Amino acid sequence: MAKENRQQVRQLIAQQAARLMAEDGIADFAYAKKKAGRLLAVDEDSVLPSNAEIEVELKQYQALFLSEVQPKILSELRKNALLTMQLLERFNPYLTGAVLDGTAGRMADTHIHLFTDSLKDVELFLLNQQIPYSTDEKPARSLYDAKREKKADGRKRVPVFTLETDAGLIKLSVLAVDDIRVAGKRAADGSRAARLDTNGVIALLAQDFKPPA
Repeated sequence: MAKENRQQVRQLIAQQAARLMAEDGIADFAYAKKKAGRLLAVDEDSVLPSNAEIEVELKQYQALFLSEVQPKILSELRKNALLTMQLLERFNPYLTGAVLDGTAGRMADTHIHLFTDSLKDVELFLLNQQIPYSTDEKPARSLYDAKREKKADGRKRVPVFTLETDAGLIKLSVLAVDDIRVAGKRAADGSRAARLDTNGVIALLAQDFKPPA
């Protein structure tokens, strides 16, 4: 494949992946680009775009086609996140991910980090509040409590509680208190991931509703 054609195909895949993320609520960049490649009948990994390229196309897609709808969706996701954070205030909740950075679309996952040294307390709280949840784990990129999260193979894992809401899934990652000093990484480009506590999200929502000057 010629260099010019490879670049065109790469951009087409990025655009298709962005559309899937915007319209279908796909949050995983790797899955979106693989699915986009299949839809375009491209099975060559070397022409798959980077996450950063897809994020650029995602922002452009939202600005062009969802300029009226997406801000309303984002605001609803943020309000839903705030309610959850206020409920879980004792566990030091912080909002992060696409709902915070503004790229979240319809039915996007909301990512909230809880900083507590008692995973059991979180589970008991959800049970006592009669909040349905499912449990899972995800790889950790930083060092967390070894006793709680280190598997036999030596890899670090982070417990995740998933709550199902009308606005989409809320994923609660349970981290050790000391890990509040360790910044995570953005999936798009590996840069430092932003996060906001409850007061920060309240201020963010106030900006969402602030009338233009």
